[in-house]
Formats: sequence, structure tokens, C-alpha cells
Amino acid sequence: MKTSLFEIFKIGIGPSSSHTAGPMRAAADFVTELNREGVLDRVTRVQAELYGSLALTGKGHGTDRAILLGLSGEAPDKVDPESIEPRLAEIHSSQSLQLGAIRAIHFEESRDLVFRKDQTLAGHSNGMRFRAFDERGEIANGVYYSIGGGFILREGQTRDPHPLKPVPYPFSSADELLHIGHEHARTIWQIALENEKAWRSEEEIRAYVRRIWEVMQQCVQRGLVTEGILPGGLNVRRRAPRLAKKLANGGSTDPLAAMDWVNVFAMAVNEENAAGGRVVTAPTNGAAGVIPASIRSSRRCTRLGWTCSRATRKLRLAGWR
Repeated sequence: MKTSLFEIFKIGIGPSSSHTAGPMRAAADFVTELNREGVLDRVTRVQAELYGSLALTGKGHGTDRAILLGLSGEAPDKVDPESIEPRLAEIHSSQSLQLGAIRAIHFEESRDLVFRKDQTLAGHSNGMRFRAFDERGEIANGVYYSIGGGFILREGQTRDPHPLKPVPYPFSSADELLHIGHEHARTIWQIALENEKAWRSEEEIRAYVRRIWEVMQQCVQRGLVTEGILPGGLNVRRRAPRLAKKLANGGSTDPLAAMDWVNVFAMAVNEENAAGGRVVTAPTNGAAGVIPASIRSSRRCTRLGWTCSRATRKLRLAGWR
């Protein structure tokens, strides 16, 4: 086990961890590097080139929007979703952006954001190249790969530049995890917590878990009440608000109603993700609805006085396995 929950669960925006969150981080990192090298104040132009999958499906996944936001100094876990449309409209109308929220540069999207649809970089199908220019020519460049789940890798970097310390309960499979639990009389969450404590304080871990759950709950709630058409040009109408109202007003005695609520909660998150809202990558944006839907449904059963065993028994009587 080498991955921390701080990496598995990342706060970001939709619709894709690899096509939206990753490119935004890469663009922001490139600008940070320019500032670190002391050349940011010389930059008059930046060009971003997208390759492979990012070029072919980037428009649909908001990669172009993510690049502009990242160059402007925004990060997936900090950007206000409500500010995105006004920010992008300003960039398009003025043909300029605030590089790293520090330096204003001229930016012509048709010239400076290039989709290389017929080319793929060697390192990964989700490749990007950034170039920075001053009045004399190119002064810096960097190639990045969005390798999934919001993770990025700069060309030449290793995947583990700072290896994590050994954990007290290492495992590489579910069987090993269960064996550790039996051997040491610990639950899964206790094992996970002890491992995380090898890298961070318990206070920091618990604070991050609370933050993750807060964002998950907010995402579900927004998805349950926000109506309208999802972006993308296919005129797909949001379904979660209507289905939630139907379930709330139906008073159904159907034993499968619990599963209907799980589906609605997951749909609410998925639709927020499709709309570019704030979600928790868990471990990808495509799977972001599973954990909040499961937990919220379980909490709903508790409020209704259902135990897990009672809910499961009712589902099995209805033929669900």
C-alpha cells in the first residue's frame, strides 16, 4: 500500500479527473515553475499544445477551459465554480489573461491553445506541452502528462520523487487487508488511520476527511436541487431533482426504494460533475458518486430507523442479491 487518502480523494471540478483536473494542475504548475525560475516577469505569450486523447476529446471534457484557468493561477480544489464562466468570458472578450494571477499577457485562443489531434507524445496518451515566450522568442517549455485520477507527471520526473515512509500495516490486496484485521483485531478504518499516521498527524488526517465529506454532501445537495440542461450540446436534462421529488412524495413501501435513493444520490453527483461542479475525485471523477451516495443512503436508513441488516433483508426478500 503506497497511496494516501490525500491522493485517492482529491477535491476538484468536473467533468474529468484526467482531462480537466489534471490539465488545470499542469498549467498552474508550469506558471509556478516560470515564477520559481525568475522569468515570469519577462513572459509576453504562452502557448499550450494538447496531444492524443486530450486533443481528441478535450473540448467535451473541458480541457480547454481547464488550461485557461490553470494558466490564470487557479487550482481544481480552490477555484470557485461560480466564478468560472465570468472568468472565461473575460479572457475570451479581452483576449488576455492574468498569468498566475500576477502578470497580464495577450492570449489568442485560436493561436495559443492548439489541439494536435493527429499526434501523441511518447510518455502517455494525455500529453501537454507548454511554451513561454518573451519579446525575443521562447524562454521556457515543459511537457506534462495527465496520468489519471488528477495526477500529473512532468517529463523527466519519476512517479515517486518523494517516497513515502513505511507504514505499520502494509498490504497489496483485500485478502491481505482482511488478514491484518483478524491478526491484529483492528477494523479496516483503524488500519487505514494507523497507516496514514505514518505520513501525517491524526489531527490533519481527520480534518481532511471532514473536508472531503463536507464537499461530498454539498455536491449531492446541489445535484438534488439544481435543474436545467447539462452542458455539452446534447440537450441532456438533469434527472436527479425530479426523481428525488418523486421518491420524497411517493411514500413507497417498495423494499427497493432504498436502492432508488442510492441511485438518485449518485446521479446527483454525476450530474454536478458533468456540469463542471465541485466534486471529490474518488478515485476518479467518473466514480465520484459512489461513496457519497452509499454513505448518504446509509445515514438516511439510520434516520428512518432501519438497520443495515433490516434493509438488506428487505432487499433480499425482493429478489436483490
